[in-house]
Amino acid sequence: MTRTGVRFGTSGARGLAVELTDLVAYAYTRGFLQYLETVGSLTGQARAVAVAGDLRPSTDRIMAAVLRAATDLECRPVNCGKVPTPAVALYGLAQPIPAIMVTGSHIPADRNGIKFNKPTGEILKDDEAAIAQQVIEIEDGRFDQQGVFRQPTPAPTAVDPAARTLYLRRYLEGFPPDALRGLHLGLYEHSSVGRELFLELLRGLGANVTPLGRSDTFVPVDTEAIRDEDACLARAWAAEHRFHAILSADGDADRPLLSDEAGQWLRGDVLGILAARFLGADSVSVPVSCNTAVEKCGWFNEVRRTRIGSPYVIGSMIEAARSGARRVVGYEANGGFLTQSDLEVEGRRLRALPTRDAVLPLLAVLLLARREGATLAELVGALPARFTASGLLREFPRDRSQAVLGRFSTGDEQADRRALETLFGAECGRVASIDRTDGVRVVFENGEIVHLRPSGNAPEFRCYTEAASEDRAQTLDAWCLAALQRAVD
Repeated sequence: MTRTGVRFGTSGARGLAVELTDLVAYAYTRGFLQYLETVGSLTGQARAVAVAGDLRPSTDRIMAAVLRAATDLECRPVNCGKVPTPAVALYGLAQPIPAIMVTGSHIPADRNGIKFNKPTGEILKDDEAAIAQQVIEIEDGRFDQQGVFRQPTPAPTAVDPAARTLYLRRYLEGFPPDALRGLHLGLYEHSSVGRELFLELLRGLGANVTPLGRSDTFVPVDTEAIRDEDACLARAWAAEHRFHAILSADGDADRPLLSDEAGQWLRGDVLGILAARFLGADSVSVPVSCNTAVEKCGWFNEVRRTRIGSPYVIGSMIEAARSGARRVVGYEANGGFLTQSDLEVEGRRLRALPTRDAVLPLLAVLLLARREGATLAELVGALPARFTASGLLREFPRDRSQAVLGRFSTGDEQADRRALETLFGAECGRVASIDRTDGVRVVFENGEIVHLRPSGNAPEFRCYTEAASEDRAQTLDAWCLAALQRAVD
């Protein structure tokens, strides 16, 4: 982990694809499966292990190494093929067996990763630490100096469609068959692994769907930092086709993207609020970076704030359920939606899926608009006037990010406030409070928020802002990123 830079981030192990060699992928998988052996969780279905992947160029090679590691540990790998992360996770929960997804999610194509799920759900931070402590024995001569298998990797077993079928059934049977009838939807396919499945699902629920923007090369669509070209595409498609909405997801299809009728992409944390409303949630767990409209709307009995990353959201949801909450959900700023409770939707039961999912929030918000007799823009407009924006500085190593944050985390609160006001005061005014749950989140006396933190998955430094208007949030985010860049140059 130290030598290659491939290490656990906010969602699985990630790193440069050239560093995620056959050896590294093999070792991580062996470590995960050996850990499950030690805790007695590698027993079901004759030691079966589900494996799937996304569409980035390095995925097939890494999947082959994962499948081989499972076989060498006398497991029975189930090759689920190219399906969304929540699909293979759901399949693992249903069996129940471990499930492994090879994906770099939304990050650039030169990177990749591996996401691990126990038979009971995603690995949490304590599991990551235990996996990292595993000692992996590798036969001499198995790999060359570059970490490549010396002997050709056997062809993977035939693709088992069970994970894809189960995920489709979850929604085709969990919602009325005509739930989306009368809606004309655009589907931005790009290189998302869920593109064919999403098309089949939306049409299966009665929508008229127009596929858009399919790409044969990997497109790093980040639902938390939407690219200018994706914003332009959505507006142009909306003007041309008069869609009710445009739907999409990131590379591994666990983070949703939804535009209104004008082609304006909804922020993921706004999507989460509306989805939770439709589902009648009583407890909502969200990372500290999410829009404060979730508290200000007054719709939920409790809102629990966590560190950023699905393991923390899941941990919070577990605690909420133990405390007596009955309709427990969570979401992230990227829009990924998680459910800890079984829910009733339109008289049908929807089983809990405590991992990031893109389909549920997309369907929930479309159906909320139908129930309320409103457009998506009107739903968003009815929320408290809190708007968020996010951006990032690329090629910003983690040690450099930590050095920046260190300027505002000296242990002397007054000195930290002065440092923040020196950098941001000309634009934001005086500091009201500082939250260090994850990075440095600053609330200014004028009510605006600036949140700084390193990415957990890539050498990027992220800046989140919140203000009383969309223009102001975006302007503030651009101003803060420029100020940070000047400060470190």
